[in-house]
Amino acid sequence: MTEERLPDAAEVARLVQDVVPGVHAADVRPIGEGGDHASWWVGPDHVARCALDSGGSERLRRELALRELVGERTGIPVPVSVASGDWARGRAFTLDTRLGGVSAELRAVPAAGEDDLTRLLVQLAQVPVVEAEALGVPPEAPRNMPGLLRRASAAAETVAARDEFDAGWLPRLSVRGAEAATAPATLVHNDLKGEHLLVAEDGRVSGVLDWTDAVTGDAAEDVAGLAISVGAVAAVRIATAAGFDRGACARALQLARCDTLTLLSDRLGGRDDSPLPLLRTQLRRAWEPTVLDGPEEK
Repeated sequence: MTEERLPDAAEVARLVQDVVPGVHAADVRPIGEGGDHASWWVGPDHVARCALDSGGSERLRRELALRELVGERTGIPVPVSVASGDWARGRAFTLDTRLGGVSAELRAVPAAGEDDLTRLLVQLAQVPVVEAEALGVPPEAPRNMPGLLRRASAAAETVAARDEFDAGWLPRLSVRGAEAATAPATLVHNDLKGEHLLVAEDGRVSGVLDWTDAVTGDAAEDVAGLAISVGAVAAVRIATAAGFDRGACARALQLARCDTLTLLSDRLGGRDDSPLPLLRTQLRRAWEPTVLDGPEEK
């Protein structure tokens, strides 16, 4: 049985010393955000990521090829891998260039950044699905909306009872046209949260990180990610500019609102360890009233 552990700073330094000469353990600092991989700053210019299991290794290796495809076909700024391999038997690592900018959780996205996000959605839709799937990107069916609504409605009661949600917002959960919306499958980042969007000082999007969860499927998932990252109003504005119709925008809002309720409920119930302040902020963003929420919200 493989021992479950993370590499330490000295191990990471040894892994990358051929690419970053003179690197020491003191130059390697853990990054709080992770998931199925451990992430480390390596000096000022690089990021190392080490997968924790075979599934994470598969996604990390696939991401290397996917980022090349995305960068070449779309011009979207993505990290470039300068070294890769295994840090332990069957567990992958990659050393990437560090892109400029800070997380969209820390810096607001102005009009110039919204234009970049519009181009991101347009360009992802133009990547041939067959090319993405040839790299191993899995197809994923659209999520079942009735089931999501049932779970979110139950979560709303729990969250409202803890004074974490205004029950008066609940009519916004079911967005007209969301359940009838359909669209062809496209390449989807599938985790387009603020921590994966870098914003430069001038407000432009300077990087899109972590493509390990990418799928071919429902593009509304990426708009839902934007709703929790930059707010529902901006997300609808960005998606509309990218050519999404009203139904697709409605589906995205409904996805985001369901997710924020269920995630916050899970956190309050001890079933999730995501930062509580972040979940509260994401819920507030996704539940902003928009032009899709009926005449009373215009």
